[in-house]
Amino acid sequence: MCKSYFGISCPVEVSHLDHLVLTVKSVPDTINFYSSVLGMKVITFKGDRKALGFGQQKINLHQVGQEVEPKAKCPTSGSADLCLITKTSLLTVAAHLQACGVQIEEGPVERSGAVGSISSLYFRDPDHNLIEISIYK
Repeated sequence: MCKSYFGISCPVEVSHLDHLVLTVKSVPDTINFYSSVLGMKVITFKGDRKALGFGQQKINLHQVGQEVEPKAKCPTSGSADLCLITKTSLLTVAAHLQACGVQIEEGPVERSGAVGSISSLYFRDPDHNLIEISIYK
């Protein structure tokens, strides 16, 4: 067991998130949603694997039943809860979501982000993952 939990220094220092994996029912539907609604770019790698790029991060996509090893113990579509940061005003984001036919479930509401206060809108992607798009105050 890592002893840093007990106050002893741990030699591992994590600097940032590189990528995460979403297990989805339909890779094409997910690509369409995230590229058109959130402006993410489509990345093809290792043959025909797909990911969504934004900033210096990416979301790798695994089709249900066709996950790539190694994988989560119980990969399930619709189990993610993601917070994405934008510099676009939430009024503009809300108008765009409405124009895309995306229902806002909540917001704007005040929340606590990783480095300070944020304002957030909540909606769902095609797999019903909860997506929070936020702006730092």
